[in-house]
Amino acid sequence: METWKAPFFEASVPDDFLGSERLDKYISSLPQGLGRSKLKSGVQEILVNGKAAKLSCKIRAGDKIQIFWQDNVPDNIEPENIPLKIVYEDDDVCVVNKEQGMVTHPAAGNWTGTLVNALLFHWGRGAVTGVKDGDTPQTLERRRPGIVHRLDKDTRGGRMAPRAVFEPPPC
Repeated sequence: METWKAPFFEASVPDDFLGSERLDKYISSLPQGLGRSKLKSGVQEILVNGKAAKLSCKIRAGDKIQIFWQDNVPDNIEPENIPLKIVYEDDDVCVVNKEQGMVTHPAAGNWTGTLVNALLFHWGRGAVTGVKDGDTPQTLERRRPGIVHRLDKDTRGGRMAPRAVFEPPPC
């Protein structure tokens, strides 16, 4: 059973769990678990059976896990001067050849240096505001403006970004 309420996560390893596994791999495999990047980027304290532990420790059947972390969500997504390889651009869209290693949207562990930060700068836009607090659909949408994709950080390839979703809202 796992319980998750930021910034705290608690899980019990089932008594019928066989063998041992690294704590970070085990937690990320749970349906309500935390991803390994989130664990690495914000963990403040890990307790296994009430004792301090590391992400690399091996867990076993019956272990009780508690994780405390700080998710440093910024107030805004800021424009950043990051060189882009633009394949095509007009008044409506921009097609960028995203390099391997660049994250598309700001997210836990990668709040800067993303394609979104670069496009904001490239188009002369201001910061995307109101991304820090809350988990409403509107707040979450502001954290991931406009780029639909299935390429991960370590994959390079074309991304199409609609300029309209990066426009400031009307007054």
